Amino acid sequence: MALLMGVSATVCAQQTSLRDASAQAQQEQAALQDKIDAADDETRELLTRLRDARREASRLERYNDELARRNQAQQALIEKRREAIDQLSVTREALPGQLRDMVSQLRTLIEADLPFLREERLARVESLDAMLDDSEMSAGDKLDRVLSAWRTELDYGREMDAWQGPLVGDDDRQVDYLRVGRIGLYYTTPDGRSGGVWRADAQEWQSLEDDALDELRKGLRIAHDQRAPALLDLPVSVAVETQSADDANSPAEDEESS
Repeated sequence: MALLMGVSATVCAQQTSLRDASAQAQQEQAALQDKIDAADDETRELLTRLRDARREASRLERYNDELARRNQAQQALIEKRREAIDQLSVTREALPGQLRDMVSQLRTLIEADLPFLREERLARVESLDAMLDDSEMSAGDKLDRVLSAWRTELDYGREMDAWQGPLVGDDDRQVDYLRVGRIGLYYTTPDGRSGGVWRADAQEWQSLEDDALDELRKGLRIAHDQRAPALLDLPVSVAVETQSADDANSPAEDEESS
């Protein structure tokens, strides 16, 4: 019995030791699992941070590319503006001389043109000459006035006009004028019985016959809006030069005409 009791006690002690060892092992395993779980959580958090960092880096890279394009475009714009400023400086220096050339050319045009409203037109040129000497007027305002005068002259070539005034070459006679652009200048006496066409080549008036006078009177009524527009069969003041077929195909002639 004593032997059996001793064996039994030994077995019990061993069983207790095994249970303790098993419990300890379970505790260690649980602690290890906790560490593994904690490590997994940390790894997942690190992966999440890594993905967020990559997205942020990608966003910043795209933003930097956009900024680089904007900077490049702004740099190009700055260069264009710098060039424009440089050209503007050159233009400002050259503008006074160019304005005087334009006014001089305008005077030459009027003096060589049909003699309609000549005093008024030359007075406009004189006014421009005086304006160019005005130091208080800006270059931009001077340019506007010179261009306006040129536009007025160019408009004469597209208009039909009628007015009364002294006859060119005979200030004592008052006549009715008809102008058709820059190709025809005519007059008729107030009674409509006589009239003429200005011949630019001869710088004098040429009398008109009955049929031409009828056309002239019709043109005056058209210019005064007293009848509908119609074709006029009138001689022109400026001689129209015609080209032969061979001359028309000549490159040199084409360049001169252009």
